[in-house]
Amino acid sequence: MARMTEEEADALDELLTRTTPGVNPAVRGITARKGFRMVHIDDFSAQYIASKALATRKTPEEIVHELVSNEIASQ
Repeated sequence: MARMTEEEADALDELLTRTTPGVNPAVRGITARKGFRMVHIDDFSAQYIASKALATRKTPEEIVHELVSNEIASQ
């Protein structure tokens, strides 16, 4: 994976400083999901889920759903 140059990092910092994203609590999104639960997992599991999500182009939530579904189906 290519690294950013100092100039690119400075330009990105300047862009994000000038264009701070707004937050609208009325809009549903990642922070307003119904039934959202924060779960702490160990680093190994987090790395596995992130790697699997990246390789399959799925979200971490989809990966966890598949793992749980497969576990339930195998019983």
